[in-house]
Amino acid sequence: YFILLMKKIASIFLLFTLAFTSHKYYLSLTQIEYNKNQDSLEIIINVFMDDIELAINKEYDVDLRLTTKKELEDVNSYFQKYLRENLRFSINNELADYTFIGKEYEGDLVYFYLEVKVKDRPISLEVFNTILTTYFDQQQNIVKFKNGSERQSKILSKNTNKALLNF
Repeated sequence: YFILLMKKIASIFLLFTLAFTSHKYYLSLTQIEYNKNQDSLEIIINVFMDDIELAINKEYDVDLRLTTKKELEDVNSYFQKYLRENLRFSINNELADYTFIGKEYEGDLVYFYLEVKVKDRPISLEVFNTILTTYFDQQQNIVKFKNGSERQSKILSKNTNKALLNF
C-alpha cells in the first residue's frame, strides 16, 4: 500500500500542478500494479472532475452535480457504466473483468479504484482506454504498469486507444 500511496502522491502532484493552469491539458492517469499477495491487479485512475462530469452528463443525459448536496445518489452507477464502456483489460490474451471498488474526490480530481483478480503474474496486458476521447480531441490517457520489478508506460489518445504491455 505504501507504493500505491507514493504513486498517488506523484499523480496528485502532476495533475494538481496542471489543474492550476488554464485547464488546457486533457489527461487521465491509469496506474496498474500487480499485487502478488492478493493475486490481483490494483488499478487507480485519476481524471479531472469537470471533464468526466461533462462526458457523463452528455453521454447519459444526466446532471451529476459532483461534490454538491444535489449530487445524484446513484453517481457510482454512472461512473461504472462509463468505465465499462471506455476501459477494458486483456490479460494474457483473455478479456479480464474488473471490480469497481469505489471513487474518491480530491481537489479537481476524481480517483477510481478498480481490481482485477488474476491467477498468475501477467505476461501480457492489453489496455483499451477511450476515457474522455469522445469529448476532448486532445485527451491523452497515460497508462503505467508495474509488474513486479518491471515497469512500462504508454500514452493513449483518440487515435491510439490500445496499448500492449509485454513482460
